[in-house]
Amino acid sequence: MKLAEFQLGALNALVGAILPGNKFYAAKLGEVEAFSSLSDFVERVPFTTKEELATDYEAHPPYGTTHTLPLELYNRFHQTSGTRGKPLIWMDDPESWEWILGNWEAVWRGAGVEAGDCALFPFSFGPFLGFWAGFEAAARMGVRAVPGGGMSSEDRLGLLERCGANVLCCTPTYAIRLAEVGEAMGKSVADLGVKTIVVCGEPGGSIPAVRERIEAAWQAKVVDHHGMTEIGPVTVSHEENADWLRVLHFSYHAEVIDPETLAPVELGEVGELVLTTLGRFGAPLLRYRTGDLVKPVAVPGGDPAAFVLEGGIIGRSDDMVVVRGVNIYPSAVDAVVRGCEGIGEYQVEVDQRAALPELLIRVEGGEAEAKGLERALRQAFGLRIPVVGVGAGSLPVFEVKAKRWVGL
Repeated sequence: MKLAEFQLGALNALVGAILPGNKFYAAKLGEVEAFSSLSDFVERVPFTTKEELATDYEAHPPYGTTHTLPLELYNRFHQTSGTRGKPLIWMDDPESWEWILGNWEAVWRGAGVEAGDCALFPFSFGPFLGFWAGFEAAARMGVRAVPGGGMSSEDRLGLLERCGANVLCCTPTYAIRLAEVGEAMGKSVADLGVKTIVVCGEPGGSIPAVRERIEAAWQAKVVDHHGMTEIGPVTVSHEENADWLRVLHFSYHAEVIDPETLAPVELGEVGELVLTTLGRFGAPLLRYRTGDLVKPVAVPGGDPAAFVLEGGIIGRSDDMVVVRGVNIYPSAVDAVVRGCEGIGEYQVEVDQRAALPELLIRVEGGEAEAKGLERALRQAFGLRIPVVGVGAGSLPVFEVKAKRWVGL
């Protein structure tokens, strides 16, 4: 079955399953007849925004009205990170959770992970969805899943060695951090037997400089993945091109729009990713504006309705800073920093007190490293961005999503 035909059937099944029980979408959609085509769906269904969801949750605390079923049928509770405001609670019933796990299993298979492998999850489990689902999906498909919460980085490296894990699942930041901790201990992480590192939570896995730094330290393949608590697991690195993220198109109807005009962008142009969850009936989202900026490109010989994301998640529409007329995304700065030797952690201060924003970057390193990064930034962006060296260990260290930008 062609993708467009499958998605049309899935969209009609989705709307039929959630209405009229889902009060949020019943109010947005009214009485909806079957869609005749994907373009008909796009024309008749309005976008869903995070601001709408926040307003709904404030008006109907604590769970809002986005759930389709009675509350007593939900057995999974998660919430968003709240990076851009108050966290949103997102719940799943057993059927929707099975759909989530199925998508994560597709991520694991895309990474080449299979039954009999051993995967370490070196972080403390919080209320966001990602690592809970990744852990359960790995265990369900026969992977020996090892929890690594409540430990120091040194202890996690010891656990990694003892359990014989050949797969590591963490953020790009923490993969780099563990390598640095190992070096300080006189232990090369390249000798620990890890063959695959699945990274998520940050865009680094699709940034060549970041990916190459992790692969060089660990002598392992890096596979990128992205998802959201309110959406689920969405992408995994393409098997033939590490610079592409493959969208799970049979689980999501994906669009890419111009965030200003809201019109669809052409292939090869950057726009905002919009997603509809095709199988999460208990907690659905239709045409959800994710805020993630991506560049869709066609895969030669692939289904014409499918596309991949070149460069992964390029940035967020609300994270871009315009400095002296130049658009700067955190992911672009991260790529430059990770391409410079001798720099540990870093922090970017955004000064917006004047009419035009300015940046100051602090790095754990000496004067030579700071000056080298200044030169690299000038070459990348055509701007002089001041860089100040600070002592090792003086900047925050992150296990999950790094929050290096101050003042945004």
